[in-house]
Amino acid sequence: MARLKVGILFGGRSEEHSVSVKSAREVARSLDPDTYEPFYIGITTDGAWKLCAGPEAGWESGDGRPAVLSPAGDTHGLLVLGEGRYETIRLDVVLPVLHGTHGEDGAIQGLLELSGIPYVGCGIQSSALCMDKSLTYLVARNAGITTPDFRIVTADDTVDPAQLTCPVFVKPARSGSSFGVTKVSRPEELPGAVATARRYDAKVLIEEAVIGREVGCAILGDGPEPCTGEVDRIALSHGFFRIHQEDAPETGSENSAAIVPADIPEESRLLVRHTAMAVYRALGCTGLARVDLFLKDDGEIVLNEVNTFPGMTSYSRYPRMMAAAGLPLSEVLDRAVSLALTGQNR
Repeated sequence: MARLKVGILFGGRSEEHSVSVKSAREVARSLDPDTYEPFYIGITTDGAWKLCAGPEAGWESGDGRPAVLSPAGDTHGLLVLGEGRYETIRLDVVLPVLHGTHGEDGAIQGLLELSGIPYVGCGIQSSALCMDKSLTYLVARNAGITTPDFRIVTADDTVDPAQLTCPVFVKPARSGSSFGVTKVSRPEELPGAVATARRYDAKVLIEEAVIGREVGCAILGDGPEPCTGEVDRIALSHGFFRIHQEDAPETGSENSAAIVPADIPEESRLLVRHTAMAVYRALGCTGLARVDLFLKDDGEIVLNEVNTFPGMTSYSRYPRMMAAAGLPLSEVLDRAVSLALTGQNR
């Protein structure tokens, strides 16, 4: 039986470039070589696409060949460029192992839709909705899901600090891994926090600080009953969760630890799963996603955010939650690819 030709996109121009490369390394280790024939397409921080041997160290400066996904449906794959000529590689499916801008915001999903190649994960609409936290909150609220109170600050807006009730979080509306996020405890800290957020996005959110435990739910699949991983809880010693910005997250975090399964009552665990499923469906998610929530002391669940292609690194939450439920990353990838190929995630 012929192996499936799978294109693995990684890297990218977003602030999560290095996280994507680490995720791709774990994906590479987990793909069954008897089932898949992988084609690794690395996207440099400058936006150049390279067909390379894999996401190991030195791929950006190595001898990879220029290659792009063709938007033409009759190509159904890669155009690999050479001197005065090109060759085509037909792909069966694509794994867009990309995080953040141009990876989870619908941009790459749009190109894949034009190409006609099945791909793993959420589609254009849900990717765009989930990337923009303000839109995520508006859709979730309409579905009856509790969200933090927030206000939007656009590029031309100014905010009077005296109007705020601190503490609040100031964050880019469309970014990930806590890049550009600041906790503001005093009004005089607001201008600097807004400036920091604007380094990543012209649209900024000022959001109430929800007092509660940070919990998450990994979801895989479609239909009436997608499967979920074990619920986790982020235990913080101080500050807020920002592991992907630490120097050596593989060796542990300076202020946090993920507890899987979460050390919360069973009824709270069931409510977290139920709420995460409701969020997943309301936002039109398909394939896979990680839903992050807050569990307040009174038992109320509040939405934090949705990651439509969560980290797959050795220390990432999604694969840990799935592994705790008995699904190793290899099986997660098999199921996700199967969903893409059967069209059940569109």
